[in-house]
Amino acid sequence: MENSWDKRYSESGYAYGKEPNLYFKQEIDKLKPGRLLLPGEGEGRNAVYAAALGWEVYALDASTEGKKKAEKLASERNVRINYRVGDITDAGLNNEKFDAISLIYVHFPSQQRTIVHRKLAELLKKGGVIIIEAFSKSQIKNNSSGPKDLNMLYAVDELRKDFEGLKILELSELKINLSEGIYHTGTSDIIRMKAVL
Repeated sequence: MENSWDKRYSESGYAYGKEPNLYFKQEIDKLKPGRLLLPGEGEGRNAVYAAALGWEVYALDASTEGKKKAEKLASERNVRINYRVGDITDAGLNNEKFDAISLIYVHFPSQQRTIVHRKLAELLKKGGVIIIEAFSKSQIKNNSSGPKDLNMLYAVDELRKDFEGLKILELSELKINLSEGIYHTGTSDIIRMKAVL
């Protein structure tokens, strides 16, 4: 899996564009800047946007090529991000706490998903917020993007169960028109979630 992401991120241009995901932007704009964790951050579009708002940003991804692109974008925008290459389940984050964590189109196989989500919930400070946008299981019938494996797509009830210790402020499945770089384009079935500890 890592090699496929390195391959994608080594292409010219930014796979999902340089601008932040719209839902991420909408929600992060409402929060007071603090410490932010972005697992599966890829080429850094959300990390760089948040850093410009004053967040202390920690990005994480399995791709070295993603990190290179993210650091290039941070340099262009004159901001600083902390970017680690590694696996979210083994990234040395055990004693760290964050004011916000966001997963934007980060897809795990179902057996790993719950483990990762519960670990992330443990990394939130009291009052911390988690923001998620991901493809729903209905996306399997679309050609716009996303995993072609139903096991890696999300369902509202699964997310509710994964984050049962948090207060869910928003959890909805909707159809949107995605326009993020060359790989996220067209009608898409997605899930958005915002929850607080």
